[in-house]
Amino acid sequence: MPSLRSRIFLTVLRNRHLLKFKLKKETAREWETSLPAVRASAAKTSRMFGKLPKGIQSAPIAIGELSAEWIAPIQADNDSVILYFHGGGYILGSIEAHRGIVAKFVSGSGARALLFGYRLAPEHRFPAALDDALAAYRWLLAEGISPAKIVFAGDSAGAGLCLAALLAIRDRGIPLPAAAVALSPWTDMKHTGESLRTNASKCLAPTGSWVVCANHYLGGHDPGDPYASPLYGDLRDLPPLLIYVGGDETLRDDAVRYARKAKDAGVDVTLRVGEGMCHCYPACAPLFPEATGAMEEICSFIKRHQGRLD
Repeated sequence: MPSLRSRIFLTVLRNRHLLKFKLKKETAREWETSLPAVRASAAKTSRMFGKLPKGIQSAPIAIGELSAEWIAPIQADNDSVILYFHGGGYILGSIEAHRGIVAKFVSGSGARALLFGYRLAPEHRFPAALDDALAAYRWLLAEGISPAKIVFAGDSAGAGLCLAALLAIRDRGIPLPAAAVALSPWTDMKHTGESLRTNASKCLAPTGSWVVCANHYLGGHDPGDPYASPLYGDLRDLPPLLIYVGGDETLRDDAVRYARKAKDAGVDVTLRVGEGMCHCYPACAPLFPEATGAMEEICSFIKRHQGRLD
């Protein structure tokens, strides 16, 4: 049974349109026809939630033409790095919007994080985001960071991009990172998961939004390409994975089916399905106990696979 605090929090989120004095919820149609307005609204929200807490510092850098930012505790272990892949359906999301989330990872793990801003669709379609992810990882390696000290982490579409990047890295013969953390990963752009229908009324994302985002990102490309939909890839020889997903979200089956397939391929996979939880719920820590417990496990997982857990 979900905690009372989580139920109150999720009720507020499901009715957040009322806080904006709107009678109707946001629809996927707006994501298709009014993307500039949707982005502007998201940017406004990010200014409220993208602030860094005390004890966490940031420093912008450039990786070629790619914008990125180091986010780190003041006393960070500089040898250990989290490469963070932000969410946003490949059409939204930014460094500014995800600073606050990434700060929770670095605060709990003691590792610094590289948060990069990959190119967004529809201006930059597949495989632009994947190319940028590989560029960010190659840059870390060129800077002398050992792959054994790098853990990938991402949320939503960013988590799907994280898993797709693992396939591309392996297939190119590049050393893989030590491990990866995926929050509510989007792994199937064919949209075949049953939870897309059964959880549509409970999920925070507008119904049909994943179809709109996939159309923006793929632009007619094969939705079954494993570098876009890692569920359809050969998952052998991947590093240990920790996957979190909410039981009440539409992407639940994307995570569950991916985890099952990875385990069948011999990958060390830990899957957590939060009963009654929403999309990317660990990122809500410390607002309710389920999120706090999840973030604690995630940070311990990162430390353990970077060889820093006593």
